[in-house]
Amino acid sequence: MATVDRKDLIRLLGELDGEQVAEILALKPALADVELAALWLSGQGDQLARRGQALTGTVAEIVDIVADDEEDDGPSPRPAAL
Repeated sequence: MATVDRKDLIRLLGELDGEQVAEILALKPALADVELAALWLSGQGDQLARRGQALTGTVAEIVDIVADDEEDDGPSPRPAAL
């Protein structure tokens, strides 16, 4: 199995911070895991699910790590009306 490095992560998942890279590399993912996570993150998850490739295991953990950061970068929630 080929080892995944920071360059692979950036190439497939886009810009990541050091903490995200460390978290993902700690999972010791296969390149196929990172490729599948990239597909899920690009919005192709429904097509993968129909083919029986559910979001589970290492792929799900990678998606969670990247998606959590994307949510943090999004617009701030609007304050509740009084």
